[in-house]
Amino acid sequence: MTKILKQVAGIDVAQNELVVSLGRMDRSLHKEVYAYKTFANKPSGFTALLVWIKKHTDNQVNVHYVMEATGVYHEKAAYHLSDQGFEVSIILPNKISSYMKTLEIKTITDKTASEAICQFGLERNLKVWQKPKKIFRDLKQLTRERDQIVADRTMTKNQLHAEQAEAFPNDRSLYRANQRIKLLNGQEKEIKREIAELVKLDKELHRKINLIMSIPGVGGLTAVTAVAETNGFELIRNKKQVVSLGGLDVIVKDSGTSVKGKPRISKRGNRHLRKAMHMPALTAIRHDERFKAIFIRLVSKHGIKMKAVVAVQRKILEMIYTIWTTEKKYDKEYLQKENIATA
Repeated sequence: MTKILKQVAGIDVAQNELVVSLGRMDRSLHKEVYAYKTFANKPSGFTALLVWIKKHTDNQVNVHYVMEATGVYHEKAAYHLSDQGFEVSIILPNKISSYMKTLEIKTITDKTASEAICQFGLERNLKVWQKPKKIFRDLKQLTRERDQIVADRTMTKNQLHAEQAEAFPNDRSLYRANQRIKLLNGQEKEIKREIAELVKLDKELHRKINLIMSIPGVGGLTAVTAVAETNGFELIRNKKQVVSLGGLDVIVKDSGTSVKGKPRISKRGNRHLRKAMHMPALTAIRHDERFKAIFIRLVSKHGIKMKAVVAVQRKILEMIYTIWTTEKKYDKEYLQKENIATA
């Protein structure tokens, strides 16, 4: 048998299952994907996966585990495999999508996706994933908890308004609704305090968060959310990738001359990151002349206000990434310079 040089397990991750394809490359650089199986996305499934991998691979050659970043669903498997000492690589979704187009796969299924991930791992020299710092994990949990509390409070306020509008509102119902709102307000304040304390404990993170807050419309919570949801921009190498991770990248569906789809944002990325950019964009448009000028120019071009708002969201996310990597404060002339460069 020809000596095996590389072995890869490509994992397509869903909420409840891991779809796994095994591949190998021999000394002649011939690549093949030769085995496939589905496992539960939980500890018992991870154990079964490792038993199956050991049975179907050359024990003299390391197996590299490659998976797509799918919200939070990939995290348990990634942590388990990394803790066991295995090499893990996590790939941004847009990279796999672009790669699959080159394979001319006509029908996309969980199986074909895992095969494509496996083949991608065989062909590329991928960076081994490092577990994010604990502070990023803690901040992500806190910012998401706050986001849920805000959503619950909004729903309760709507219920209270509807109750008050009735001809004969129930006093006890009104009391309980007000108590829930009071409780949620207190919980939000508590979470904000915990976030501030965590950030202050890390002097480098605190310094960078303050730099990010120099962007018009961007406050502390937005800055912390962006950093936490990207684990300090760990997998990001350029602005295009961070936009894709946030699901703010524009996609167009064209097929010959007969099918012309309208451009739209993919929404395939991290919804928490995307949502965090919404209010800062609206604030920047209202209070900063540079962002207002971008908004007006885009609206006058296509007449769609929401599309212009999304463009500002995208610009703000790019700036957060740029400031994080360059460690330089927001340049008020940046937008004008960029517009001149792209004119």
